Amino acid sequence: MLKRLVSHPHALAFALLLGLLPLAGQAQQFEQVGDYQIHYSAVSTSFLPSSVAEAHGIQRSPALALLNVSVLEEVDGQLRPVNAPVNGSVGEVQGSEQQPLSFRTLRSGETQSQIAVFRIRDDEPMHFTLEVRYDRNREPAEVNFIQRFHIDR
Repeated sequence: MLKRLVSHPHALAFALLLGLLPLAGQAQQFEQVGDYQIHYSAVSTSFLPSSVAEAHGIQRSPALALLNVSVLEEVDGQLRPVNAPVNGSVGEVQGSEQQPLSFRTLRSGETQSQIAVFRIRDDEPMHFTLEVRYDRNREPAEVNFIQRFHIDR
């Protein structure tokens, strides 16, 4: 599958956007919940190739970041993508006010990911609180993480 993804010029960038390929160790995180992996990553939209951002209606800006959440289920030793709705919010670590995130689904073939664009503050740690409905027969998984962003001017 990786060979097929890399053969198209924008496919690798799209795969990275969806969070299906491991990035330099720390750029992507995931939580294991039973047979499910909940992958999440947040990056400045200015890092997205302009062709990928344009193709998916994502505004590129140093003051905006993209949160990407994807879920993979292990079935018979294979990982398969799962359509998993996400709700969540983001706010400053020191502040009590959380802003809701507006997620939408990106699909490419069998690949599915939930993305949300949000405004960042320079050098401020931001706290993310997510509810990921990885299995409609179970309670959503709670995912919390803190990330600091730097605005390149």
